[in-house]
Amino acid sequence: MAGTTVNGLRLTVLVGEGDRWRHRPMYTEIVHRAHAAGLAGASVLRGVEGFGTHSRIHTDRLLSLAEELPMMVVIVDAEERVRGFLPQLAELSLEGLVMLDPVEVVR
Repeated sequence: MAGTTVNGLRLTVLVGEGDRWRHRPMYTEIVHRAHAAGLAGASVLRGVEGFGTHSRIHTDRLLSLAEELPMMVVIVDAEERVRGFLPQLAELSLEGLVMLDPVEVVR
């Protein structure tokens, strides 16, 4: 693949669809904070099935549990910018999983 490549860091945050921060969906709060921090971009992906810390399986196939599907917020930027954003996540008292992965960005 031709193009310029740069090293970066991927921040992935897994939360539940029903997780809230001051009456706002947690994934929305994370995206808005990332935007305000000037990060390169953020995407939210909705899972169709999963389980987390409480070991209950949530799936979109069961209407009664469809409100608590897994949500994944993905942010990629330069390592120092992503690491500088981590205190913003700490303020949210997340119960979800936060992961950092080195990535090679092809532009």
